[in-house]
Amino acid sequence: MDYNVISADSHLEIPIDRWVHRVPDEYRARAPRGIRLANGGDAWLVEGRPLWAVGLELSGRPPEDYQPTGLTYEGAAGAGSPEQRLTEMERDGVDAEVLFPGVGGANFWRGIAQDDAYRAVIHAYNEVLVEDYVVADPQRLLALGLIPETGLDDALAELRYCALGGLKGVCLNGWPCGRSYPTEEDDVFWQEAMNLGLAVTVHIQLRYRDATDGPAYPYPKVPTPDIHPQATDPLRHLAAFDRRGGLNALQLAFAGTFDRLPDFRIFFAETYVGWLPIFFEQVDMLYDRTIHWANEYVGLPILDHNPSEYLRRHIYWGFVNDPFGVKVRDDVGIDRAMWSSDFPHSVTTWPDSSTAIDAMFAGVLPEERERMVCGNAMEFFNL
Repeated sequence: MDYNVISADSHLEIPIDRWVHRVPDEYRARAPRGIRLANGGDAWLVEGRPLWAVGLELSGRPPEDYQPTGLTYEGAAGAGSPEQRLTEMERDGVDAEVLFPGVGGANFWRGIAQDDAYRAVIHAYNEVLVEDYVVADPQRLLALGLIPETGLDDALAELRYCALGGLKGVCLNGWPCGRSYPTEEDDVFWQEAMNLGLAVTVHIQLRYRDATDGPAYPYPKVPTPDIHPQATDPLRHLAAFDRRGGLNALQLAFAGTFDRLPDFRIFFAETYVGWLPIFFEQVDMLYDRTIHWANEYVGLPILDHNPSEYLRRHIYWGFVNDPFGVKVRDDVGIDRAMWSSDFPHSVTTWPDSSTAIDAMFAGVLPEERERMVCGNAMEFFNL
């Protein structure tokens, strides 16, 4: 297929009843449920999570008509059949969409306390992608399978199912090993994904974000009680200027993942890119000023290259309407930024993506525009 415009980050917002019947009977009681609110809108009930009223994720309408509640899936843009989706893409001038999950995805569903039930819900969603949705047009509907957060064996099993089903990639919500940081153990997952030709993605960032979730790195030295608070987890200090996904990218660099697997690449979607040049600059400066004491006191490793070099080489970043990011594209990396429409979420450029792209890329060389709105996505997702 000839591609001209690919949204590297759109969302599959479909009602629960479209796929939850695939959850085995023994786990159905713990599966997500759809309910109708008093205001007539749809909402989700998920074990261990607050009520989620459907609203800003169904924003395929003029911004003045956006609503945070009271919306229903029925008749909504971006929430219908695959055939409806293809028609909506035609209207937007988009040849293919990478389809991330909606309503929080696997992170939201991780509220289900029983691991077997949680895995069954993840697999049911992946089944409907493979058997009911992508088959309508596998070259244009590039849906991403979900990976459970219950350990490496479960992650590998679902990865292989997604590959067997013909999906182009998977979306992570936590590190495959299930810890708050990546480990050498995860290399098996990364290598298997490369062997299978599956792209590995993260939507914005992994759910491990705060110190309460655990350390950002498995420091081999225990800090003394009288050490400065920031020194107990210095990798977070290095990420002081990150916006979205930056800490996770640094975690991979310091875990040695990119040194052991020089061909591995990963995509952090909906991060935007205008902030990246200052992040790259500042992380290298902070590294120079931090690494000596961080290595001595807690064992943070000394890298073979500056942190930004790893990030520039191995990380792809996603943006929606980011004119400033396009301006500083040379400092971001023209070959590492991927445009998306984010349809049907509230920042979407649908149905006027062509106009938004033309405005963002006014005066930009055609070959550079092509890389950022199509070529990079074709390369990363093996199209």
